[in-house]
Amino acid sequence: MSESELPNGPINIEGLLSYLPHRYPMMLVDRILSIEGNVAVAVKNVTFNEPFFQGHYPGRPIMPGVLIIEAMAQAGAVMLLSQERFKGFIPLIGAISEAKFRRPVVPGDQLVTTVELLWVKGSVGKLHAVARVEDDVAAEMEMLFKIKAAREE
Repeated sequence: MSESELPNGPINIEGLLSYLPHRYPMMLVDRILSIEGNVAVAVKNVTFNEPFFQGHYPGRPIMPGVLIIEAMAQAGAVMLLSQERFKGFIPLIGAISEAKFRRPVVPGDQLVTTVELLWVKGSVGKLHAVARVEDDVAAEMEMLFKIKAAREE
């Protein structure tokens, strides 16, 4: 079993590509450090080469908050899709609540997200996520999502 296939351990980019439909430039998770039950820890290495830094903001690059939210959502999606009961499905964002941004995320930062599945009822569920840079909380949110069957191609 390769590192990209470990159910409770690290998932590298090859494994992420098998879980998420996202591709460059919208892939905002570089690695899953762990998945234990309903909790996952993910990493996004923020580099100056990110395309959004060209315009946000010239001379003072800051990762847009909406992309931090998306990175947290993608971490949650991998956690869900790694569970047998959600294989073959796609989670879609239904609502974001309690979103707070505490510090800017800039090139050179490593954004570490912890996401916890709070509940699932039928095809709807809720996640709580916290993104940190070192020991500082950068952002947090709660997200309602809907699970839909993936289209067959």
